[in-house]
Amino acid sequence: MCHSYSMQVHGYVCPSTTMESGSFTLVHGYHGNSSLRHWLQQSDWLPTLEATLALDEESVRRVGDDTVGGPAVSRQLRLIRTLMRDLLIGVNYLHSHGLAHTELKLENLHISPVDGHIKVGILGNAADFKDCSPDDSKQDSSMDRRKMMIAFDMRCIGFIMAKMVLRDLMDPKTFSKFKAFLSKGNDPSCLREFLMHIVNRNSSENVGFQILDRNWGAGWHLLSLLLATKSSQRISCLDALRHPFLCGPRWRVDPTMDMIRWSLGSTAVRITEEYIYGMQQRRKIAHFIELMEMLNPNSKPRQWLQLLPGKWRLLYSTGRHIGLTLRQTPSRVLIGDVHLTISKILKPHATFSIASDIGFTVMPDKNWAHDKTGTSGKLQVNSLFKLRAGRRLYIKEETTTGSFQDSIMERLSSKKWRKVMPMKEFPSSLQVAKLVPSDVDVSMSLDEPLSRDIKAAQNVIHEVRMQVPPELFDLSKIVCGTYVDSRLLVLRSVNGSALLLTRSHVNESSR
Repeated sequence: MCHSYSMQVHGYVCPSTTMESGSFTLVHGYHGNSSLRHWLQQSDWLPTLEATLALDEESVRRVGDDTVGGPAVSRQLRLIRTLMRDLLIGVNYLHSHGLAHTELKLENLHISPVDGHIKVGILGNAADFKDCSPDDSKQDSSMDRRKMMIAFDMRCIGFIMAKMVLRDLMDPKTFSKFKAFLSKGNDPSCLREFLMHIVNRNSSENVGFQILDRNWGAGWHLLSLLLATKSSQRISCLDALRHPFLCGPRWRVDPTMDMIRWSLGSTAVRITEEYIYGMQQRRKIAHFIELMEMLNPNSKPRQWLQLLPGKWRLLYSTGRHIGLTLRQTPSRVLIGDVHLTISKILKPHATFSIASDIGFTVMPDKNWAHDKTGTSGKLQVNSLFKLRAGRRLYIKEETTTGSFQDSIMERLSSKKWRKVMPMKEFPSSLQVAKLVPSDVDVSMSLDEPLSRDIKAAQNVIHEVRMQVPPELFDLSKIVCGTYVDSRLLVLRSVNGSALLLTRSHVNESSR
């Protein structure tokens, strides 16, 4: 006798002789006592699953790969591709036959010992959404119900993928934070920034971030499509099977424009996290920012009105970079996170309040290079901005050779980019969101007084101004926004330098 959770329904038979509509017979199969969650919770889950799925050269070739073994990251990526493709094929079979599972989770997935494939089971709560006849007056509502139920299944697949890749989410407390973040309506494209604060990235056993960061952040892109806030924006099973994250290196998939924008932004973010900025890195980041600006999908002011409000964390500035290493200063100040909080004001129209929050630590100890403790403080700059339509002009450099514009056009004229952006010459101007500033207010607060001498506070302010980009201390120097989406923001200053920011949810991750 089999336990109920081991009885898997993997199909049904419709009697052709029966006149009664909607009746069918479920077909059950037994695939063992262990669900996929059981396999993933084992200490030696990776080699065990590889052996259970019989991941030889022939099997991995089915997911577009031609290698076995290798580093743990490559092995886990191949395994996740195999599991996800089996899962999507099974769920797509249900959807194509008019059924929605409605209860997809790791406990309801089993591995068949016969063929080594994932089996989608426990169809007790499956719902039938067969299309109505053309003359049915409720056809529109039936189609909406069908789309909603398919979208719910895709969201469940997103949760399954997140747990398989990021092992910390197997913990109920961590997963509840993850789910609460999405339930509040936050855009899943910001998941990476959010999970950085609740997932242990440095663990040798947790390589989920490396897996999702591979192939220009393709894993994060697929995860954001599976968990999209609006059900109409969630990816389908067939489109997910064609996604670059689930296609191995031997499968060449033409990326969409959305995927190209995502790849440019993800690569720029990854470069900023390397901390040391050599000249080659600085040129590469500036190059990616220029490409992002040319591919900006939200150039109209009304689109900026929707996407601009929120909290943004500074990632990089193409302007000056001055640190503590080679300077003797009266006050040693270590800059922490720098945020821009943008809020929309009802009246007058298209007006925003921008607050620049600069966190820092004053280190009184002479051994500051090894001891980073000290007095914490925050410098806040406030201003109002009006949003207007504008254009950014590009001046043609005729006298110089090998200019920055030439390098961009050389890249865009290559075979890789020609199909996506058929541009023969650099544009003379691009549409941007013009920011018109007003008065600027500056305030500073410290956890404890440094001394009775006011000059000490002046030295701290001077040092903060020295290290942070000048645009964040004097917000009036920000003149326009050149790129914005649900995840990244690029602002340009009066001297042409760019600020790259990412949407932040630090306060929510600490709850």
